[in-house]
Amino acid sequence: MNVTLRQLEVFRSVALTRNFSRSGQLIGLTQPAVSRCITELEAQLGLKLLNRTTREVELTEAGRKLAARLERVLEELDNTLLDVQGMATERRGRVRVASSPTLSANLMPECIALCRRQWPGLQLTLLDRIQHDVLDSVRSGEVDFGVVIDPGEREDLHCEPILSEPFCLVCPPGHALAQQAQVHWRDLAGESLVLLDHASGSRRLIDRALEAQGVVAENAQDVGHPTTIFRMVEAGLGLSVVPDLALPPEGLNGLAVRPLLPRVDRDIMLVHRRNRALSPLAQAAWELIRDVARQRQADTGG
Repeated sequence: MNVTLRQLEVFRSVALTRNFSRSGQLIGLTQPAVSRCITELEAQLGLKLLNRTTREVELTEAGRKLAARLERVLEELDNTLLDVQGMATERRGRVRVASSPTLSANLMPECIALCRRQWPGLQLTLLDRIQHDVLDSVRSGEVDFGVVIDPGEREDLHCEPILSEPFCLVCPPGHALAQQAQVHWRDLAGESLVLLDHASGSRRLIDRALEAQGVVAENAQDVGHPTTIFRMVEAGLGLSVVPDLALPPEGLNGLAVRPLLPRVDRDIMLVHRRNRALSPLAQAAWELIRDVARQRQADTGG
């Protein structure tokens, strides 16, 4: 089958725009050239990919199936070529990293900014996803590696801890617990709690800590993002337990933050597939993120 890369790129553009003229403008071809590429591709495959009328272009079932898988195939090819090129020119190419939301918001921006300053040719692309999806993207090879909370089960993963951080209490300043310099986990008994939902890598650790301390509390709300938690606590819907990294650098105006005793940490880790070695570019990005995290730990005295 003599299918060319140009034919596939033209089909991808037409599938996206549903218009031959706009596709030609995007990829620098005339409308007849776009039409010719599609006709040649259909002839090679032996089936129609598009239904064309004077007004619109519609994908056939075969066209929809090809379009659904083609984007990833072409991106993987692009990544491969960039990686190979990077081996020759050093620090040039793209590295894809997935991380869970609190890490995407509070660790990765510093890493991406430092990468741009140190290695302008290295494009560090972030996929911001819930922990379960981060691990799936690592295992499937969609990304080079991930930044996650300790996943627990890791037989198929190579993990390197880079940062440990404690959980803390967030509560309204007028609450009785806000009057204490330190709060014990047992003090949360009977309280209403607004917590990160079970899609978060932190929730398993919070539930385990509450159980270990014999705390029975009301689960008022499960939410997906710390910002939502803070607004709910402000509204008087309950107290919360969050990891230290979830706190904004400028602090929480209108809310009190107290350390929880005994200290319970969550471990932040870099992970990649156990039997898949990182490319030189990905290894450089891995080390950069590790160094930023460890410097942050040293600066905070953790």
